[in-house]
Amino acid sequence: MKLVECVPNFSEGRRPDVIAAIRDAIAHVEGVTILDVSSDPSHNRTVVTFVAPVAQAVDAAYAGIAEAARRIDLREHRGEHPRIGATDVCPFVPLGAWGSTMEDCIALARTLGERVGRELQIPVYLYERAATRPDRENLADIRRGEFEGLRTELGTNPNRVPDFGPDAIHESAGATVIGARPFLVAYNVYLGPASNVPVAKEVAKAVRGSSGGLRYVKALGLEVDGQAQVSMNLVDTEKTPLHRAYEAVRSEAAAHGVTPTWSELVGLVPERALMEAGARHVQLRGFGPSMLLEQQVRDAVQGGASLSGFVADVASASPTPGGGSVAAHAGALGAALAQMVAGLTVGKKKYAAVDAEMREAALRAADLGNRLAALVARDAHAYEQVSAAYRLPKEPADAADARARAIHEALLGAAAVPLETARAAADVAELAAAVAERGNSNAVTDAGVAAMLAEAACRGAAYNVRVNVVALEDRTDGAPLAAEARALVERAARAAQAAQAAVERTLGD
Repeated sequence: MKLVECVPNFSEGRRPDVIAAIRDAIAHVEGVTILDVSSDPSHNRTVVTFVAPVAQAVDAAYAGIAEAARRIDLREHRGEHPRIGATDVCPFVPLGAWGSTMEDCIALARTLGERVGRELQIPVYLYERAATRPDRENLADIRRGEFEGLRTELGTNPNRVPDFGPDAIHESAGATVIGARPFLVAYNVYLGPASNVPVAKEVAKAVRGSSGGLRYVKALGLEVDGQAQVSMNLVDTEKTPLHRAYEAVRSEAAAHGVTPTWSELVGLVPERALMEAGARHVQLRGFGPSMLLEQQVRDAVQGGASLSGFVADVASASPTPGGGSVAAHAGALGAALAQMVAGLTVGKKKYAAVDAEMREAALRAADLGNRLAALVARDAHAYEQVSAAYRLPKEPADAADARARAIHEALLGAAAVPLETARAAADVAELAAAVAERGNSNAVTDAGVAAMLAEAACRGAAYNVRVNVVALEDRTDGAPLAAEARALVERAARAAQAAQAAVERTLGD
């Protein structure tokens, strides 16, 4: 199962009932695991950290954003931390060990942003890796002026037009920033009593990247609970480790005659970051993940189980997962290969003319792959609904009528799911053709395999559409589904032929 992390920040840290309602709205979505909820009354802010399957991540984040919009009024909000919305920022973070990529997260950010803007009428800005323009990569630039400033600029300043949603502030929920980024560590160092806040501000200015300090550190000097705090976001702990950030703060504070009293983490931190800090402290030479017992056990126990488990399930005597699920899985593999070829093309001088196209192709492939992966389980569920309908009682007459209606609806549902698979697979085939024709020629055979998998997925899905339509007593409702399935197969076949032609031209033998 491909998992992604999401870390929405909500502008509420003082009302436990509101915080609980937001947390519960997220947790209610199937497959979601809440890892941490950190609230700060001084900042008046709560950070929720959760992980979810890629297919459910948008629903979970949306549930939290919608609940926050219902319960938080920015016109009444006061706190130390800058903010522009009830849900101030909502980043997706790839978990490479669980299969998700930055492309997955960018696709999720786009999908969530469009939905929030359309359904909640909240302006949405995309940031970090999901940004649509360079001046929106940095969160601080988007948040400049906060809610009050943005309220006056939206609708009048063309530079503030959001990526999604209305060009007008939501009167109570403000605006929301949604994006994709690497793992970020929220790390605060305290410098004693509030009288040291001027020192904290000077230290923050010295260590933050925008002022010439550590490139991957964002920092503010604040007063929190009567203490001076240097509040930091470490946006790349591989390039600026935790211990380096602390040493920079300690050194700058010492120049002002101040010594750090303690530090804290807000939310979660990768175990690697703390292990490296510990290794640095004891001057451990040659430290690496391979030294960790737990890592070795995880690698031994988890490696390869997912794919082999799926294959074993297909091979069992159970009717699910069956051909429809396998078709969706084949389509997802085709999407993954198309994404790989696009990724191997991006950034290469030889392919500069198609760089933008390949970047978009990689994102599109990631999105299609996630949709198809979700359809693996949905197809099996649709079959189970049909089986359940056939088991309904046939007597008396009214029960027989109810059974007939249930079977009709279940068969239509069982046709609709593989039709979605066929649509996505046809799109994958066309993407595969594009990367075969214009992508990195060293990977053209991979693009060819992607196209063949996508065509097979589309044909297999179309079979499942048609078999369910054939089973209908009255095929009137199902005929359009079967017709669309046939058209999608033709689309996929044309794309696969184009990809195969590109492969043959490149091989030239």
